[in-house]
Amino acid sequence: QVQLVESGGGLVQAGGSLRLSCAASVSTFSTNAVNWYRQAPGKQREWVAIITSGGSTNYVDSVKGRFTLSRDNAKNTVYLQMNSLKPEDTGVYYCSFSADRTYWGQGTQVTVSS
Repeated sequence: QVQLVESGGGLVQAGGSLRLSCAASVSTFSTNAVNWYRQAPGKQREWVAIITSGGSTNYVDSVKGRFTLSRDNAKNTVYLQMNSLKPEDTGVYYCSFSADRTYWGQGTQVTVSS
């Protein structure tokens, strides 16, 4: 059974940093692109960033220059480094990847206070 586990969320002041982790229970994780999404209270889930199996990345415009994705395939883990956090970055952050179907983690809460 495939499991994705996000961690690293928390409460931080505006301008602060957090590093989120997304760990998978299967090695096929390393051969797939991984997406991060977030959902703010009362809003739809929003795509945030993607990292390919080869390490190429892309980001939604609102986080470009502040967020950085990386991956450690030996650990089946993807990291989302979030710097210069803003209150509008608040939400539940989810990682996801697609193999035979799309898998989602349970999410990790990020709260940025002003």
